Amino acid sequence: MSASPANSPFQIVVLSGPSGSGKTTIVEHLLAAAPVRLVKSVSATTRAPRVGEIPGESYYFLSPEEFQTRLVNDEFLETAEVYAGLWYGTLKSEVERARALAGWSLLEIDVQGALRVMDLYPQAVTIFVKPPSMAVCEQRLRARKTDSDAVIQQRLAKVQHELSFADRYRHLVVNDNLEQAIQEIRGILDSYR
Repeated sequence: MSASPANSPFQIVVLSGPSGSGKTTIVEHLLAAAPVRLVKSVSATTRAPRVGEIPGESYYFLSPEEFQTRLVNDEFLETAEVYAGLWYGTLKSEVERARALAGWSLLEIDVQGALRVMDLYPQAVTIFVKPPSMAVCEQRLRARKTDSDAVIQQRLAKVQHELSFADRYRHLVVNDNLEQAIQEIRGILDSYR
């Protein structure tokens, strides 16, 4: 697969940012109303499903053994080991699925994965979503009620590190007002049509 030039019918869109930046909420809104057809890549993970998550729709929930087999078979575009030895990754087949559906492939991935995609697809539309402050970031993580305090502290420690990579992205959007952030990203996507 070669990189898609800007203003082409197919694009890879990478949206990432630290935990608590609001990127998942933004993605939900973009999928409902974006200026282009977005096909969200379903990530694979070795973590257990959270309440309400649907296998094959929220994530591909793989055993550690199956994840490693797919990794050895070069089925991943990018992978990362995050938080307590859990693995996440984007299957190459997800990008091809978006292309087959005549949409743009939307990857909601972490910074480590985004840097790998940028190396493979230098023309990808890359957007970094930044939380307005560390306090807001922590508040959002605690509001989820899905992680222990230890995991939240681990995620917060990683936020500063991830923020240091924001300048590697083509676009930076501060999510201090959800509707404004969504409109800004819609404008960015529209500019690549």
